[in-house]
Amino acid sequence: MVQRHLDAELEQLKSRITEMGNMVDLQMKEATEALLDRDSGKASLVIDRDHQVNAMEVGIDEDCVRMIALHQPEARDLRFVITAMKIITDLERMSDLAANVGERVVELCEESPIAIPPMIVEMSMIGRGMLKDALDAFVTRNTALARQVTQEDERVNVLHRELVKSVVETLTRHNGETSPIIRLLFVSRSMERFADHATNVAEIIMYMVEGKIIRHMV
Repeated sequence: MVQRHLDAELEQLKSRITEMGNMVDLQMKEATEALLDRDSGKASLVIDRDHQVNAMEVGIDEDCVRMIALHQPEARDLRFVITAMKIITDLERMSDLAANVGERVVELCEESPIAIPPMIVEMSMIGRGMLKDALDAFVTRNTALARQVTQEDERVNVLHRELVKSVVETLTRHNGETSPIIRLLFVSRSMERFADHATNVAEIIMYMVEGKIIRHMV
């Protein structure tokens, strides 16, 4: 009876983490749309919604602590709960990064229009795809899919480096206002970090399934 009750709570925990991850995905989706459309209203909604994600993290974390104290899960179940607590930390930071993009969009809307480099849109799409795959890997305990997520991270790193190089070259020959260009660089950095956290989630999932800590391994 106790184990059945714990199993039900673990399933609910899985659903809540998926819900939180979907909310984070929506954050980055709408932040990117706001950037492309110069929509400060939508960007402000992204910033405000970050508080909802923060509240979800706190609630899930408290429930994880309660489950450990009440049920004292062992082995696989304990690793699942610990994994959940680690994942929500990364998800909360990913929401922060989407909110950072929203803040830059609000600032950009107050300045002269600037072309949005396609690399930024591609980084957003890859990062969101990594998040979705990591969530699927979490639900299905699919380590092969989790490993694919970690391999995608380098694509985002390459795009960010290319954008930095382009921005530096633009600044050296640019005589006008430079702040919009710099803000795009901050947007790119936030998206690069977003992908890094998706990679963290994938590595945590590999730990959950295999019991091996992947992070920092050469």
